[in-house]
Amino acid sequence: MECQTEKNLKRCNCTYEGCSRKGLCCECLHYHLAKKQLPACCFPPEAEATFDRSFEKFVEIQSR
Repeated sequence: MECQTEKNLKRCNCTYEGCSRKGLCCECLHYHLAKKQLPACCFPPEAEATFDRSFEKFVEIQSR
């Protein structure tokens, strides 16, 4: 399967300016899971802006 980078970029809500994985969902997911985190696309904009991508933050948001 070929990466659809342009399509992915339209949906990517990552606000980290220096991110080299924008639009490369597979790389992004592997990177964050290795750090025990979830990628930006799992969070609403106000939570994503905090750069707290932890599983704990995700559960906190989903529990509201």
